[in-house]
Amino acid sequence: MRMVRVRFAPSPTGYLHVGNARTALFNWLFARHHQGVFVLRIEDTDVERSEARHEAQLIEDLRWFGLDWDEGPDVGGAFGPYRQSERQAIYARYAVQLIDAGRAYYCFCSPEQLEAERQAALAAGQQPKYSGRCRTRPREEAARKVAEGQPASLRLKIAPGDLAWNDLVHGWVSFSSDVIGDFILLRSDGHPAYNYAVVIDDHLMQISHVIRGDDHISNTPRQLALYAALGWQPPQFAHLSTILGPDRARLSKRHGATSLQNFRDLGVLPEALRNYVALLGWSSPEENREIFTSAELIQQFSLERVSKSPAVFDNAKLYWMNRYYLKQTPTSRLIELSIPFLVRAGYLAEPAKVQGLEPWLERVLNAVLKNLDTLSQLPEATRLIFHYDAAEIVRHEATRPVAEDKGSRAVLEAFIPKVMELGDLTYQRFREIAKQVERETGKKGHDLFHPIRVALTGAVSGPELEKLIPIFEAGAKLHLVPRVKSCAERLREFAEAAHLAVAPRPA
Repeated sequence: MRMVRVRFAPSPTGYLHVGNARTALFNWLFARHHQGVFVLRIEDTDVERSEARHEAQLIEDLRWFGLDWDEGPDVGGAFGPYRQSERQAIYARYAVQLIDAGRAYYCFCSPEQLEAERQAALAAGQQPKYSGRCRTRPREEAARKVAEGQPASLRLKIAPGDLAWNDLVHGWVSFSSDVIGDFILLRSDGHPAYNYAVVIDDHLMQISHVIRGDDHISNTPRQLALYAALGWQPPQFAHLSTILGPDRARLSKRHGATSLQNFRDLGVLPEALRNYVALLGWSSPEENREIFTSAELIQQFSLERVSKSPAVFDNAKLYWMNRYYLKQTPTSRLIELSIPFLVRAGYLAEPAKVQGLEPWLERVLNAVLKNLDTLSQLPEATRLIFHYDAAEIVRHEATRPVAEDKGSRAVLEAFIPKVMELGDLTYQRFREIAKQVERETGKKGHDLFHPIRVALTGAVSGPELEKLIPIFEAGAKLHLVPRVKSCAERLREFAEAAHLAVAPRPA
């Protein structure tokens, strides 16, 4: 068996879709499992839509996703260039070879003629294909027209017969040449068509296995015809099933996040997304196991365990997996990942100015982490820490009853002066004061602690007060988080907004 060499060949025309990311991942796992070579090739022959910024973005996204490559536009390699736009001379050379061998010919049909043929075929209930009207034109005449500057594309002469292959996912697949027609190799502007460039590149880069989405199955017979015309041995093909949304329709933006950038912006960890995507259409030999390191995925991956059935993308399952990985993430990295979300929410200063906050931020994350699916939920989960508006609390439907209920007001009128006298509040002192208030008011349990929670946090539920009280007190002393108020400040503002009978804090 020759060395395994696989490639991922995206077009730099937009953000990297999760379906393409799975293709990249499966190629990477296959290469690493077989100690082979993983190639990144940029298919940028779509001049109008391809942009350098998109190429830079997809490279950044792939690296964020945890993939690396042995050859590519940014790392070089023995079979470059790795951008199709830089391989035009190579495509032109093989075009001449095909013409000289009588396997390809120039086509001078106008777009209007081709469209008329297509419409006629559709009207007759037939699959559209090129009629071959330029196929029998004498080569000398065609060469003269080209020399005169007449626009012409280059087409491959399809030989009659079946074009078949043993797909490593779908099994035996066969197409009749009758339904294919002589397809274009080079467009009239000289740019290569996809099915031409990909065959030239895969052969010259010695690709052994082509692993790609099953939307390319119909391209494979055309590529096999070109391999035969050039006298080359084709690689093995494996076509991956489509990824569907929960409604069983092809995954698209209407299902929510679909690109790596989307998931990155949501605060999904790359290791969580990588683990989840690996399970879309592939199953481990270990039944009922779902959490895998990259090393374990590499060790277990095989095309034999790739399903031909479509995979359904389940956001709930991804978020469950992300929760697991968030809990396993070292605190230092979690803080680093969290800071941009808090900065964007206006809770923190710029990242460069938050040095020294790490111990306090560790407390904050520890308080809310168990309730997070993604880091993008962090601003809302920590809002009660960074935002306190007593007037809003006494008006809000969920918290207004505390400001109006006679029993709740009695608890707070006993509790708030004691905290204001202290200034700084520890959780131990909080418990002692709560016991005093319990004795004074006769309130206990929910009737005691619910009004206190609302007055302190502005919310009817949330992290334990044992965690929040030290966060409020320490945060109020940090000049880099000026929006955090101490317990005494919060309670004084609540007392004023709710018009509680509370003595002012001593000067």
